[in-house]
Amino acid sequence: MEKEYEDIPGTFVFDADRSREGYHLNQFCISLRLQKNRDEFNANEEAYLDKFPMKPEQREAVLKRDWNGLLELGGNIYYTSKLAANDGINFQNLAGLMTGMGVEAYRDMMLHGGRSIEGNRYKSEWSED
Repeated sequence: MEKEYEDIPGTFVFDADRSREGYHLNQFCISLRLQKNRDEFNANEEAYLDKFPMKPEQREAVLKRDWNGLLELGGNIYYTSKLAANDGINFQNLAGLMTGMGVEAYRDMMLHGGRSIEGNRYKSEWSED
C-alpha cells in the first residue's frame, strides 16, 4: 500500500510497517548499548550477527555500514546510531555521511538555516528533464 509520505525525497518514515520489517535489525543495534556486546561484535561481526535473524540485505547493510540502507530496510535512526557510535561516529558526523555532504558542509548548512525546501518537498515536483 502506497503511503502519502513516500513522496518525500530522502526520507524513510519509521512507521509500523518499517518497525516490523526492521525488528531484528533494531534489536541488534540496540544490543550495542552494552560494552560486552560491543566487544563481542567487534571481535567477530559475522558471528555476532548470527544471533539476530535479519534479512540478508539487512545483514549486508550492517557489514557495509550502509547508513541510508539501514533506514530503508527498517532501521530506526536512534538504534542505528548505536552502530555508528561503536565505530566512533557521532550523530552530527553520521548525518554528514548520510547526506553525502560531509561533516563540515553539513554543519555549515545547518548553522545557516538547513536545506532549502526548493526541490526537496515532494519527489513528484521534480521535473523529468
